[in-house]
Amino acid sequence: MKDILIITSYFPPEIGAASNRIFHLAEGLQKRDYKVSVITPLPNYPTGKIFEDYKGKFKHTSIENNITIHRLWIYATISKNKFLRLIAMVSYSFSLLWFFMFNKIPKTVIVQSPPLLVAFTSMFFLRSKNRKLILNVSDLWPIAGLELGAFKKNFSYRLLEKIERFNYKKAGLIFGQSEEILTHIKSIFPNKETVLYRNFPDFCAPEIKANNKTNGKVKLVYAGLLGIAQGVYKLCESLDYGAIELHIYGSGAEQKKIKALIKSYPNLPIFFHGRISREELHKVLMQYDVAIIPLLNRIYGSVPSKIFEYAKLGLPILYFGGGEGENIVSKYNLGWVAKAGDYDFLNLVISSINKDMISLKLKEEIKAIAIKNFDFNKQLDALIINL
Repeated sequence: MKDILIITSYFPPEIGAASNRIFHLAEGLQKRDYKVSVITPLPNYPTGKIFEDYKGKFKHTSIENNITIHRLWIYATISKNKFLRLIAMVSYSFSLLWFFMFNKIPKTVIVQSPPLLVAFTSMFFLRSKNRKLILNVSDLWPIAGLELGAFKKNFSYRLLEKIERFNYKKAGLIFGQSEEILTHIKSIFPNKETVLYRNFPDFCAPEIKANNKTNGKVKLVYAGLLGIAQGVYKLCESLDYGAIELHIYGSGAEQKKIKALIKSYPNLPIFFHGRISREELHKVLMQYDVAIIPLLNRIYGSVPSKIFEYAKLGLPILYFGGGEGENIVSKYNLGWVAKAGDYDFLNLVISSINKDMISLKLKEEIKAIAIKNFDFNKQLDALIINL
C-alpha cells in the first residue's frame, strides 16, 4: 500500500467545487489501495468562521472513510480586506510548517493550488530529490485575479508571478483542470509533465422523471457560491423575467445584496432558497428546467465544475462565462451559451428557450453524454498511471 498525502485549503464538511474535487480524489485513491492522508485547515468556508464542532481547537485529527484527516489552525475570514486575507493564508502556512517539522511526510504529495502562498510553502519546504511533488492547479493565479480586478500589475503582482513559476518548477507532475491551464504552464515550462484532470463528479445520478408542475414559465436555477466572480447579483438585476423565474441556492459575499434586492422588488420572480447539502441539492435540481452558470467576466483557465455535475443530472445548461467552459457546453450539446458579459444577448438566448424544448428525452440525452464522456473513475484510473 503506497502512502500519499494531499495538502489542500478546502475539504468537507466545507462545501464547493474545490472541496468536492479533493474529497473525491482522496476517496478514489483510498479505494484503489492507497494509504491517504489529508492536511487541511479547520473548516471555515464559505462562512469565514470556524465551524461549531471545531471551535477552540488548534488541531483536529480524525479517520473518516479510512482517510486520515489533519485539520490545522487558520485565521478564518471572508473579509474583502487584502491584508486580512493575506493573514489567513500566512496563518495556515505557519500551521503547515509546524506540521512538517513534527510529522513524517510521505514520499508522494499532492498540493492544491491556489492559494499560491499555501502551495509555495508546501513546495518550498517539501522539495527534495527523493520526494515526488504533484501540483493540482484548479485556477490560474495571479492571472485570474488580474481578470477579476483583484490585482493590478505592480510589484505585488510580479512577486505572485515568481511564486507561481517556482511552484511549477518544483512540481514533478502537474494536474490541470482545463486545457487552458496546461497551455499556460507549458508556455513557461515546455518540458513539464502535465495531465488534464477535469473536475468530474462521482455520484450515482438519480432517475430523471417528467415534471408536470408548470406555470408556463421556464424555471431557471443557479446553485453555488454567491461570490464576486459569479456575478449573481448583477444577473438578478439584468434578467428579463417576462417568461422565466429564477431560483437561487447557495451562500457567499453577495447573499445579503441578493436578499435585499428581492425584498425591494417583491414582484420579481426571484426565489432565494439558501444553502443546502449537495445530496439534497441533487434532488431539488431535478425539478428545474435549465441551470444557469454565469461568470461576471471570462476567466482564462476556468472551467466551472457545475458543467459536469449538471450534465450528469440531465439538467440542460445555459452557460454565460465564455472560454473553455463555453466550448464544452457547445461541443457536447449540453444546452445553450451566451456571450460572456453581454446581458442583452443573454436575454435574447433565454427568450428562445421554451418549455416544449426541455423534454424528458433531452434530459436523458444529456445524462447519457455525461456518463459516457465525464467518467470520474476512468479519469482517475488513467491518472494513477502517472503517480
